[in-house]
Amino acid sequence: MNNKETLVMSALHTRVRSICRVLALAFLAVAVHVPVASAALVGTEAAVGAAQARAERARVQQLLEREEVKRQLIAAGVAPSELEARVSALSDAEVSELAARIDALPAGGDAFGVILFVFVVLVITDYLGFTDIFPFVRSADR
Repeated sequence: MNNKETLVMSALHTRVRSICRVLALAFLAVAVHVPVASAALVGTEAAVGAAQARAERARVQQLLEREEVKRQLIAAGVAPSELEARVSALSDAEVSELAARIDALPAGGDAFGVILFVFVVLVITDYLGFTDIFPFVRSADR
């Protein structure tokens, strides 16, 4: 080997060494900044709970898409464009509670219960003398 070849080899060796150092630092930086992944078994309760929360959220969203519900919410001052964002912002527990309240409501309204309640209120007001609707109710004043 002559002197020229030795200089070229030395320069090449220096460049390769520099590139290796840069790559080693890059790999180290990537290894430091990558979060550590951990694996664990998902319990049945967690899997069922997550599926149930998604189903309840979809059911609440479907209810809010009904026209009569939208009209009521607009009357209450809630913009229809905010509904999806508000439902998405609810926690799973809040969605579950809301879905339970929806389930507790009567589907078509309990007409007999409403009529009975109105009748009892009118009888009481007749008895107290505030109204005179039913002739069979004697007022406390008479």
